[in-house]
Amino acid sequence: MADTPQDPALTPGVNDGDSAGKHRAGGTDEENAGKTRAEKGKKPRSFWRELPILILVALVLSFLLQTFIGRVYLIPSESMEPTLHGCPGCTGDRIVVEKISYRFGDPQPGDVVVFRGPESWSENYTSRRSSNVVLRGAQELGSLVGLVPPDENDLVKRVIATGGQTVECCDDQGRVLVDGEPLTEPYVTMDYPFTPGVQTCDTALKSGRCFGPVTVPEGNLWVMGDNRSNSADSRFHVYDELQGTIPTDNVIGKATFIVLPPTRWGTISSPDIQQQ
Repeated sequence: MADTPQDPALTPGVNDGDSAGKHRAGGTDEENAGKTRAEKGKKPRSFWRELPILILVALVLSFLLQTFIGRVYLIPSESMEPTLHGCPGCTGDRIVVEKISYRFGDPQPGDVVVFRGPESWSENYTSRRSSNVVLRGAQELGSLVGLVPPDENDLVKRVIATGGQTVECCDDQGRVLVDGEPLTEPYVTMDYPFTPGVQTCDTALKSGRCFGPVTVPEGNLWVMGDNRSNSADSRFHVYDELQGTIPTDNVIGKATFIVLPPTRWGTISSPDIQQQ
């Protein structure tokens, strides 16, 4: 029987010129199969494997931000009305307290500051931490990254006088005096009655505004709430070991902005209240 001619292009192991060129450019079938296996072995990293790393990075950044840059605080009381809104059981303002300014300078009269209350200011403070050891540890960890408030008596007031200055109230118009000069305080809208000739610092029934004079020790601050008729500030603690003043070392930072609720968005005014 005569052999049947075979088409060279269909004969196993035999290639025409074009096929040979393709194999030279792309490698042999065995090499291509190896590349395919290698590509299949390089699977994209799972989101669930990356998630713990992302969370850790976020927590570290939050810790650094809260420690060195700024932190958000809730206003719980009405002592700074109307500048800052707060009251038990209501939606108080949340404010940004930045910590950079006072690394390069000291608080100035007119600044609204958040500070740790000295011992006499914290007598009635109750810890917010759980009695359960595990939960307390979780709360402390959450506090480091700003998820839980710090377990300390943090207060917000306005700086009225600084170290070496003498503060008192009142002049004949009921204004606070620093080194004998009356302050300009446009933020005070609620105060004790003061009526010349009827109720002043010299009448039998003195005005609730009256205090001092008190000379502020160096390195300390005299602070008062904007709601003068409802603020347990330096006046309330004038008979303690610091004469009602607070050490500048207790200052956490300067209140600069109201971030919540949205209807209260805005900057917190720190006017120059001591006109020279």
